[in-house]
Amino acid sequence: MTATTHQEKLTGDHGVLYMALELGWSQWKLGFVSGAGQKPRQRTIAARDLAALQEEIGRAKARFGLSECSRVVSCYEAGRDGFWIHRYLESVGVKNRVVDSASIEMNRRARQAKSDGVDVQKLLSLLVRSETGERVRWSVVRVPSVEEEDGRQLSRELETLKQERTAHRNRLRGLMASQGLALKMRRDFREQLPQVKLWDGSSLGQDLRGRFEREWERLELLEQQIAELEKQRRDRLSKAQEPVAQVAQRLCRLKSIGPNSAWLFSGEFFAWRQFRNRRQVGSLSGLAPTPYQSGDRLHREQGISRAGNERVRSMAIEIAWAWLRFQPGSELSRWFQERFARGGSRSRRIGIVALARKLLVALWRYLEAGEIPAGAQLKSL
Repeated sequence: MTATTHQEKLTGDHGVLYMALELGWSQWKLGFVSGAGQKPRQRTIAARDLAALQEEIGRAKARFGLSECSRVVSCYEAGRDGFWIHRYLESVGVKNRVVDSASIEMNRRARQAKSDGVDVQKLLSLLVRSETGERVRWSVVRVPSVEEEDGRQLSRELETLKQERTAHRNRLRGLMASQGLALKMRRDFREQLPQVKLWDGSSLGQDLRGRFEREWERLELLEQQIAELEKQRRDRLSKAQEPVAQVAQRLCRLKSIGPNSAWLFSGEFFAWRQFRNRRQVGSLSGLAPTPYQSGDRLHREQGISRAGNERVRSMAIEIAWAWLRFQPGSELSRWFQERFARGGSRSRRIGIVALARKLLVALWRYLEAGEIPAGAQLKSL
């Protein structure tokens, strides 16, 4: 019995073609096998050339003696290319998996060779083992729908614009400090420039003044875009016609949670993820503990895993501080005060991370079962 015939007997009449993709900006590396133990067929195509991808799939089927009706199972690592390739592959009948690259098992005994060809072989090996029933140590990413992915864009754009705004403000302050100035960054900033005098009574140089004006123009544009996006978010929150807005609206009912945190928690976390238990909430946010124990003598805590959604984790810690301020009578705030408030700054930092994890779990229960966090107050409508 040939290898192809044996594979067809295991997987059906037509066999299975396994494909792994290593994605780059200018080219894609493809790897194909039809079973375990085979030397991969590797090909390189231009990036985003879907017609060439289909041709290579057909050639690979012919190379391994598979029929045109054979199933195709593929995988690639999650990254900059996002999920559009997954959606395309699924649309043409390919069963695809998007894999978290940080979860792929590695041999730590020696230095590892790194190239696109090596990565493709590794992915193919794991894919075949996973499809044939072996338990593989990798994490498959849950692909959001187009609507769910679109719901994240507003909060992410706002975050980017605010970071750029801070950079422009710092650049203006740096320019002023280099000349011994301390102008107020208000609406009449441009009108202040002609009257500015340096330490020796001289006016600003022509180029320096032009740089101030152009930097201020860019900052004004950012302020305008931020205001427009925040207005759009307020309108969508008030109407609550989409899942992201509906979840965010419910979160906004709790004191200490405003539009920024509510929209981020909703779009990045609660509006599209399905959690089975509190451990999954902590794990996906990267707030899960990572104990370290070796034998009977050494047992210590290494801190949080930081393996989850960074935006949610940062916001959860920020909201935990706000929760202590605006929800002092809640059970979570009392727990923090009893356990950590009397310690030093290090103890409070550790405690606020623990509080952030507990708070995310409480918010999940509030959204899933309508269970208001014990002792928490709602905003008056």
